[in-house]
Amino acid sequence: MKLVRFGNPGAEKPGLLDREGRIRDLSMHIADIDGASIGAESLRAIGELDPEALPVVETTVRLGSCITRVGNFIAVGLNYADHAAESGMPIPEEPILFNKAPSCIVGPDDTVLIPPGSQKTDWEVELAIVIGKTASYVPEDAALDHVAGYCICNDVSERSYQLERGGTWTKGKGCPTFGPLGPWLVTKDEVDVDNLSMTLKINGELVQNGSTKTMIFRVPFIVSYISQFMRLLPGDVITTGTPPGVGMGFKPPRYLKAADTMEVSIEGLGVQRQSVAAA
Repeated sequence: MKLVRFGNPGAEKPGLLDREGRIRDLSMHIADIDGASIGAESLRAIGELDPEALPVVETTVRLGSCITRVGNFIAVGLNYADHAAESGMPIPEEPILFNKAPSCIVGPDDTVLIPPGSQKTDWEVELAIVIGKTASYVPEDAALDHVAGYCICNDVSERSYQLERGGTWTKGKGCPTFGPLGPWLVTKDEVDVDNLSMTLKINGELVQNGSTKTMIFRVPFIVSYISQFMRLLPGDVITTGTPPGVGMGFKPPRYLKAADTMEVSIEGLGVQRQSVAAA
């Protein structure tokens, strides 16, 4: 099942995709796509609805982030060995964790804004996990019981803030619009997260071309690991790292500039398309 949120910013409604890829309005059945609506029982009830009986939404409608009211937006750094190599950093023995600000979350096709004065705003295609059930001290073999589904995250990053300004990586990860999510929240029964192709294009040029099969730490381990340090709540998002091909890894480095376009894709999870502008 593919869940979406559609409409103007701040006024999005919940929907689902039918077999023909049309958006069907779910607002008569649930208030929104958030932690309250993505538990197992709620998803089961939504899955039992007849999509043909739901109103069709116009094809030109804007898509919002596929999940809202996110409490924790957690990220895993250097989770692909080849990306660690291009970054000149050792492969981590344990997951590197940092936070992205939930306030940076935007829709999959919304404009990405370069912060004032930024010279090193970068791109990262990532698989994101959406939590559906409270997870605390969860064993790895039960971790997927706490996952509702998956979506694409473009983990937009300002590298000088992240790496040259002291402190933690969080400084370069939470600027406004630095967290496009969607287009869809795809329930876990439809996704083999261990083998998904993932790509990112800048102005039509393929710069990232990888697969989740090269992740160092897999989804069940990541959920279990993070739950040892904090309580994960329904609606929380974990973005799981990026394959090589980020701007920082080019020689010389390449970074986003106003009027650039990004196309971000993960197999089975859809495509994001963003324009870049100066804030």
